[in-house]
Amino acid sequence: MLTGRKRMGPRPLYELPLFPLRTVLFPGGLLPLKVFEQRYIDMTKACIAEDRPFGVCLITHGEEVARGDPGETRFAPIGTLARIGDWDMPQLGIMHIGTTGGARFQVRGHRVEKSGLFVGEVADLPAEPAIPLDESRAPLVRLLELIAARVGPQNFPASHHYDDASWVGYRLAELLPLPLTIKQSMLEINDAAVRLHVLHQFLEQQGVI
Repeated sequence: MLTGRKRMGPRPLYELPLFPLRTVLFPGGLLPLKVFEQRYIDMTKACIAEDRPFGVCLITHGEEVARGDPGETRFAPIGTLARIGDWDMPQLGIMHIGTTGGARFQVRGHRVEKSGLFVGEVADLPAEPAIPLDESRAPLVRLLELIAARVGPQNFPASHHYDDASWVGYRLAELLPLPLTIKQSMLEINDAAVRLHVLHQFLEQQGVI
């Protein structure tokens, strides 16, 4: 049985439906999706009915929309749980869903069902500890506040944590126009201070801050 619910203490490997996409979802981030392939419509309906998440992984080879053998699709082994917060079906065969990023996970193995749906055998990755933002990173906070104002509240988390190094790093990594490979590396970094250092250095080199 597929499950994505959190449990107390260390969690063993568990099965999770996967949605490989050309995007990187970060913990706490917002990801609206238009779902129209039957395999993902069925997955979405099941997740809504059972109140469980699915996993989003960055595609590294292949296409989002099936155009052949789904087994040829390759995706990054580190992904993020996506919890469905709201949904709509404006017409038959199309669903619009709003998701929020949860915990990161690592895919240890996967199978492809007859429908073409990927089901991963995954392990949760520990959440980064909340650490205070160093004063030297104040320029990053000011930049993030400008970006948040530009994208609007509908595209930015309602709960703000500008004093949390991990939260600030995740938000910058998802909103800056970075190559997907760089975004993925920002997701895979397990140290908020290192992530902020890399982002700060990059933005200084680009003359942004």
